[in-house]
Amino acid sequence: AKGLLPAEHLVDTAYVDSPLLLHSEPRYGLTLIGPMRPNVSWQANVDGSYDLSKFRINWKAQKVTCPQGKKSRSWSEGKDMADRQVFHVKFATKDCHQCAQRALCTRCESAPRHLMIRPQQEHKALAAIRRQQQTKKWKKQYDKRAGIEGTLATGIQVLGLRQTRYVGLAKTHLQHILTALAMNLARIVAWLKAEPLPKLRVSRFAALAPA
Repeated sequence: AKGLLPAEHLVDTAYVDSPLLLHSEPRYGLTLIGPMRPNVSWQANVDGSYDLSKFRINWKAQKVTCPQGKKSRSWSEGKDMADRQVFHVKFATKDCHQCAQRALCTRCESAPRHLMIRPQQEHKALAAIRRQQQTKKWKKQYDKRAGIEGTLATGIQVLGLRQTRYVGLAKTHLQHILTALAMNLARIVAWLKAEPLPKLRVSRFAALAPA
């Protein structure tokens, strides 16, 4: 309302989705920069498998062609779990059942391949940002967010920033100021003592990944 929006806004994954990426710049003149949620389908995480990027989409004809050259049987509009528009695309049972590469496409015993596709502009925005995120330029640009992530982690894990110790906004505001002062003092002391930076924490789940 005061005209103070930044030209670029670096955010975490929770604030990034295709509609926001698509509309933030034309509506607000703001470039949203943040990691898009990865494609979690098994096809996208197994080399050689047929994820959505391997299919050719004819938006005008509402037809999709699979990597084996078979065309989709149906195209219908629906909603995802967030109540956003999607298109459901299904292939013919006979085409999928007889396909020699079925194991690369679906793990269903008998059902044909089913795709869920976002509207054309969102689909293209998703593909573009996922490509950009693999570049060194994008990673260097997003590295600027590391400072605030470290500050938030310290405030929450060390100084209990998620909970207020007092009742009332005035006292809570004072707590926030004192918390910020404590954080700055701790950093100054660590710098004066030349304490080495801690290693990045690896979650228990991430530690299970093969080397």
